[in-house]
Amino acid sequence: MEEISWSDFEKVDLRVGTILTVADFPKARKPAYQLTIDFGSTIGVKQSSAQITVHYSKDELIGRQVVAVVNFPKKQIANFYSECLVTGFADDDGNIILTTVEKKVPNGARLM
Repeated sequence: MEEISWSDFEKVDLRVGTILTVADFPKARKPAYQLTIDFGSTIGVKQSSAQITVHYSKDELIGRQVVAVVNFPKKQIANFYSECLVTGFADDDGNIILTTVEKKVPNGARLM
């Protein structure tokens, strides 16, 4: 793994946001949801596609705070534009477990 500088790390804008809506994404190649996430008044609401259908139902995602990269360019996935990258870790089978916060923090709070 290549080492990076502190200034490299500072370029990645990791923020917490609350999931507002979750929809199935049938046009995605792998099972995924379309998420709408509130990152607070400064960043606003962004959408993301996330392959998290194995461990999470749509209902349990609503209101959950997640950590996402908010300064990537938009990425088109089928007919959908993903505006942020929701982060997570793969389990033993390669299915994603979301990166979340232990306690509620303000939407838009930046990872320090």
